[in-house]
Amino acid sequence: MTGVTVRVPAKLNLQLAVGPRRADGYHDLVTVFHAVSLFDQVTVEPAGRDGITVTGEGADRVPADQDNLALRAIEAMRAAVPDRGTGAVHVTIAKRIPVAAGLAGGSADAAAALVACNELWVTGLTQPQLCGIGATVGSDVAFALLGGTAVGRGRGEQLTPALAPATQYHWVLAFADGQLSTPAVYAALDRLRAARPEDPAESDVAATAEPDLDAALMSALRTGDAARVGQQLSNDLQPAAMSLFPALRKTLTAGLELGALGALVAGSGPTCVFLAANAERALELAVSLSGAGVCRSVARVSGPVPGAAVVSAE
Repeated sequence: MTGVTVRVPAKLNLQLAVGPRRADGYHDLVTVFHAVSLFDQVTVEPAGRDGITVTGEGADRVPADQDNLALRAIEAMRAAVPDRGTGAVHVTIAKRIPVAAGLAGGSADAAAALVACNELWVTGLTQPQLCGIGATVGSDVAFALLGGTAVGRGRGEQLTPALAPATQYHWVLAFADGQLSTPAVYAALDRLRAARPEDPAESDVAATAEPDLDAALMSALRTGDAARVGQQLSNDLQPAAMSLFPALRKTLTAGLELGALGALVAGSGPTCVFLAANAERALELAVSLSGAGVCRSVARVSGPVPGAAVVSAE
């Protein structure tokens, strides 16, 4: 086999509940992941030594060394199957998912690399086994393999598919003119929480409160009612993202005023996400947002869509 190409989707967090900072620096999460039709394409080919080429959206900001999550995923896979004849590879990533935008583009590329190498090296690993490897690389990698709509716990890597009908939702993504670092947003959340005045009687509870799955959101997803889903979108990181990127408030307000059923910051931001009633309303909303001057560019997407999948193998 001379090359394998995999297509992999961006993710949204319809809910992102963040627990207190743990001793290891991470936060426990409860999140509702949702894969949407904005895809990166990753090709893996045998080579004399490992290497990477990145083209497309934000290519100049993607690391081309061992800091790249796709290369780290390949190293993790080699360690998991040391007896399978895994050779050096060259990875080519064609990006459409913006970099550092809260859409898990790097994790998506790592997931695609795992699927591609599984095919190229004929390792025969199952999706759960790939998810286990992916979880060691990044918190969102396992979901990029799974796709659809799923509940994530732990750091997001413990996944349960959501019990919801195959309703198609229509989204508009407003891309910001700038980036946000995920660690910086979490640090800002910790600062905001530490500075928030609390009732002394509740402070101990607040310090140890674990995040909960939003029952109202899950109920809305089970009905397939876009209006209800829009009302229940939530993201604990949103205030922190807006504190670092104040222009997001104007973008969110504009989208709601233009008729979005719901709005929130995607993950750690700075992309803003808007839910529309249908494809026609999504088009109208995208055109209006683009003309309002509140974002760099927009994209219309739908979801849920499947996770990383082979599109060609030569």
